[in-house]
Amino acid sequence: MSTNNIIGMETHLTGDIETFGNIRIEGRVTGNIKTKSKIVLGQFAFVEGNIYAQNAELSGRLKGKIHVYDTLILKPSSVVEGQIKTNNLLIEHGATFSGSCNMAAKGKEAKLVIDKTSSAQGLKTG
Repeated sequence: MSTNNIIGMETHLTGDIETFGNIRIEGRVTGNIKTKSKIVLGQFAFVEGNIYAQNAELSGRLKGKIHVYDTLILKPSSVVEGQIKTNNLLIEHGATFSGSCNMAAKGKEAKLVIDKTSSAQGLKTG
């Protein structure tokens, strides 16, 4: 069973997040985010840290590295400052990207280990 996780618009989370399910960020995260599924950054989201995901759709701001094992979509309002590594990249008109980009080998799956002893099921913060 896949779970969906949401960090709300007026939320500021400091720490790392690890999940098997989809995650949507509308607020601010200072830390690394790892998911075996999809991450979505809303238009006003800000992540300062590294992102590792199977798929990603960014409308907000990222300051750090992003490693997407399948498809990364940069929407018109997105701002990425850092390093991109992905198999498929779609940059929509208006998106801003400053950094480096590497296209990875096809067929790679996100490598993620979840600590099952965490008090929150499917989600680890630290």
